[in-house]
Amino acid sequence: MAISAEDSKPRGTLTAAEMGALAHLYRGEVYRSTMWRTRLDTTTNWSVVTLGVALSISYAAPQASPLPLVLVGVLIMLFLVLEARRYRYFNVWRARARWMETHFYAPMLIEGDLHMEEDWQGVLAEDYLRPRYHVSFLVAVGRRIRRNYLWILLIQALAFAGKIIVHPAPTASVAEAVERASIGPVPGAVIIALGGVYIASWSGVALWSWHRDRTAGRRAGKSRASSMG
Repeated sequence: MAISAEDSKPRGTLTAAEMGALAHLYRGEVYRSTMWRTRLDTTTNWSVVTLGVALSISYAAPQASPLPLVLVGVLIMLFLVLEARRYRYFNVWRARARWMETHFYAPMLIEGDLHMEEDWQGVLAEDYLRPRYHVSFLVAVGRRIRRNYLWILLIQALAFAGKIIVHPAPTASVAEAVERASIGPVPGAVIIALGGVYIASWSGVALWSWHRDRTAGRRAGKSRASSMG
């Protein structure tokens, strides 16, 4: 179903019934965004709990292996992917609610004018007719890293470094610390290099998404009714 050229023309006003329906629509979008926001917190909690378990195992005794701190990275990446997927859904409902706040409620409260000539309602209608994600998966991953996961990853890396430095006894040299980082047949230098790539890769995605969001924000600020998300 497509919106005809006549139907897409800016409307002059909304009836009382239409304004009431739009208010209920806003309440529904806020409810959905709240529910999906709770689901985002769930995956973050899973990541924190699993990292805590790995810390408890690795630091339980001086002779305990640091391997759990490495393996927990696989689970953290899984939770990050799940959370990014959930964020893309959450962002749809959040963007719609925010769109109505900035184009319907704010002008009405400030000026008593809905500014229907800006065709913001057409953008909203198009989003309902042809629903889509407002951000890419990679952008969603970057945003979740910036909000929560960068700190989780840094704690994981620092915990691993602390483990090999202090257990079973404080290291006397860098070479000894590198030697302790060995896991089975894999040399310590390789483990440390892979860890550096691991942290740098996620940090790079976070920085890229931050730059992309800033650029998109400046572009959106030039047009009040351009796009959602």
